[in-house]
Amino acid sequence: MRVLAILTVRNEGSFLLEWLAHHRAAGVTDFLVFSNDCTDGTNAMLDRLQAMGWLTHVRNDAHAEKGPQWQALKLAAGHPLVRAADWITVIDIDEFINIHTGDRTIPALLAALPAADAITLTWRMFGNAGVETLRDEPVTASFTRAADDPLDWPWRAVMFKTLYRNDGRFGQPGVHRPKGKATPDQHWFDGAGRPLPGGPQRIFSRLGETNHSLVQLNHYALGSMEGYLVKADRGRANRDASAFDLGYWVDRNLCHVEDRSILSLDSSALRAGLMADPVLGDLHRAAFRWRQERFLALMRHEEWRALFARLLMTPPTRRIDAAEARKVWVHGLGN
Repeated sequence: MRVLAILTVRNEGSFLLEWLAHHRAAGVTDFLVFSNDCTDGTNAMLDRLQAMGWLTHVRNDAHAEKGPQWQALKLAAGHPLVRAADWITVIDIDEFINIHTGDRTIPALLAALPAADAITLTWRMFGNAGVETLRDEPVTASFTRAADDPLDWPWRAVMFKTLYRNDGRFGQPGVHRPKGKATPDQHWFDGAGRPLPGGPQRIFSRLGETNHSLVQLNHYALGSMEGYLVKADRGRANRDASAFDLGYWVDRNLCHVEDRSILSLDSSALRAGLMADPVLGDLHRAAFRWRQERFLALMRHEEWRALFARLLMTPPTRRIDAAEARKVWVHGLGN
């Protein structure tokens, strides 16, 4: 069985090896990686990984107005790896599939849901939890405070990506789900194993209900405060107008409970093997230094210092309960 992950990156070299090692351990057999406008050495890392047989790298520097991710997915639609895949998912470098059944791999998840043609991988937000400085350490071990499950608000914290069967019943790859409306011959299930007749109606999962009993998508959207500035400077992959600002931070800085479950899938040997390669190891370290230097360069400007200070002043986001969430929802019911 061939499981394909499609990834778009820009200046993400310091995170790349952990992400690849984890998802190979989780059962991803093929990686199709698009890079755009990289200045931290990510392109060189991807070229080396391609030479080692780990992935396929496509440079996507000349992208369309909608953003590099949309252009990448358009290019991916006709790629031989997409045509050859049995299952496909489109996930980002700060998203890690975390399976809670069997040996914690994608084959185990599919065995638990044998009737599924598509499975929603609902985000579980992992907050900053007061980490200020950049660290050259695995993200999955550095950030272990997460959102509650269930969660009543915000809906942006329970958006999902999709793992879907590539048998012709779905459209081209999309950011959150394959393109096109769900059809009666598609059998959708959510991360709690519940069937979704007619497919999901939105791109977020159920608020106020458990969504992660079989699988969750750990989303490390914030990282350290220093790293967040570098991320904000980079910008969004799929829409230029939506900024990484304090509002984005508050919606995602959810630190209600500890969750170390992802560490039960051990990818350390794979990661160590990649780091031991003399080319990749040096490029990884250079990419981390680039990130440190970029943070210092940003801090020479008042607007970035102001954002950093606001991050320091902002505590982890308070949990909104169901009654409070209804006060928000009820005013939008007629819209």
